[in-house]
Amino acid sequence: METWRIIATSLFALGGLVLVLVAMAQVRDRKRSQRVEVVRAGLIGLVAVVVVTACIALWLPSVVAWGLVAATAMAVLFITMVD
Repeated sequence: METWRIIATSLFALGGLVLVLVAMAQVRDRKRSQRVEVVRAGLIGLVAVVVVTACIALWLPSVVAWGLVAATAMAVLFITMVD
């Protein structure tokens, strides 16, 4: 496996996990939300992150992979910096 794939996969997985946690927190903060809804949001987010991470690691071209990493980084920065 190429070095750039390992780095891109790791960076995307890290950013994806942060986004999953943020999504779970947003579901939890909704009024009348139940624990099942938070768990469901987490599982859906984790499945999406795992699928995209596998695609980056195995067959996506470098431009697309790094584009996904950049988009994830921008989303994490935007979501965590906004009040």
